[in-house]
Amino acid sequence: MPSTRKESEARERIRRDSIGQPNHRTLAVARRPGEVMAVQAFARITVDPNQMAGMPCIRGLRIPVATVVGMMAEGMTEQEILDAYPDLEREDIREALRFAAEAVRERELP
Repeated sequence: MPSTRKESEARERIRRDSIGQPNHRTLAVARRPGEVMAVQAFARITVDPNQMAGMPCIRGLRIPVATVVGMMAEGMTEQEILDAYPDLEREDIREALRFAAEAVRERELP
């Protein structure tokens, strides 16, 4: 399957980033190994293999995206989450939700 220019550029950017420091600001989603389907920048989401076993976290704070999304799913308000995690900012919560939506969008669900 031929790649689009955007996919080729995304692969090259990911390859360059993997040579040096990990790129903590780019999510690459692939349906098959080596095939980049989407690249979305998330400035507030970090993925570090040396922290929280590589789970996506908010700004390197050791607060997993899944925790924040789960709290929203349980009916907590943004203010309740901010009260529970004073280091978080309102935009962190919104970006966690955008990250989760993008992650689900690119998967084939049963």
